[in-house]
Amino acid sequence: MRRLLVGILAVLAAHTSALAEESGYGHYAPGLAATLIDVPPTTPGFYGYVNAVSYEGDINQPVRVLYPGVVVSSLDADLSVATIGGFYTFDQRIANAFFSVGVLVPFYDMKVNGKIDTPFGQIKLSDKASGIGDIMLVPAMLGWKSGNVSFGVSLPVYLPTGAYDPLTLANIGKNYLTVDPTLSISYSNPTNGFNASAFLGVTLNTQNTATQYQSGSLLHLEASAQQLFPVGPGFLGVGAEGFYLQQITDDSGSGALLGGFRGSTVGLGPVLSYAVKTEKVSGTIEAKWLPEFETENRMKGNFFWLKGVIHF
Repeated sequence: MRRLLVGILAVLAAHTSALAEESGYGHYAPGLAATLIDVPPTTPGFYGYVNAVSYEGDINQPVRVLYPGVVVSSLDADLSVATIGGFYTFDQRIANAFFSVGVLVPFYDMKVNGKIDTPFGQIKLSDKASGIGDIMLVPAMLGWKSGNVSFGVSLPVYLPTGAYDPLTLANIGKNYLTVDPTLSISYSNPTNGFNASAFLGVTLNTQNTATQYQSGSLLHLEASAQQLFPVGPGFLGVGAEGFYLQQITDDSGSGALLGGFRGSTVGLGPVLSYAVKTEKVSGTIEAKWLPEFETENRMKGNFFWLKGVIHF
């Protein structure tokens, strides 16, 4: 039964919602990079990274599955991803920028439910999967700092390392490579405690050779603002984050039976953080809730994020 449908939810390295790109999920999740914790480092050293995201969403409209062409009348999904990894920032600069490299490894636990309407009645399907997903490699990350303003350029590359089967409902891999060049700018005022950040990126995908499907490119814009307050030995940050994702090119290839099928999503929610710094170690933890409130050709739901970074 679980092999009647294609992988509706092949998920990412801390990763997203449904129906624009192939199987509804690309390699970028709203909220992945939006605040100061995500800005390319401008202090040399090692940065340990942990990231947990939970997503619950559904779509209540007919969806034609790519292969073998089954029409699903509705879908709902529960997804949890824990990602661990690290970055190293070198002392040597490139074009007066701090240069970093890194890798992030995601671990997934997901469950998907779907319904198919047939002449003989409705068929309910359920599938689940867990394991290591598509690893994100960052071969280049550049950070500049001038006063209270920082600029960044990064080049995340998502590798098709996760398990994938085009005949299963739940997949933890995408079976294609994605490059996501991203620009960032941030402002942090140590005097009044106000900070703000904005990130702009474009996901570029290769073809899934198992389905002959080429997912279209996706533009994503995230922005946040927080006010820091001295609390205990560190600083408590209170603010908000918003995101906008829009597919900017059509899906293509012989497997793209739905045509261009572009999708979009918008979300906004609160962000809380706490940062501590000592002479040898500094760290930040962050929690945020990002509900989607306007979507097109995508699953609609809620993202819950928990992040942590420690610098040695």
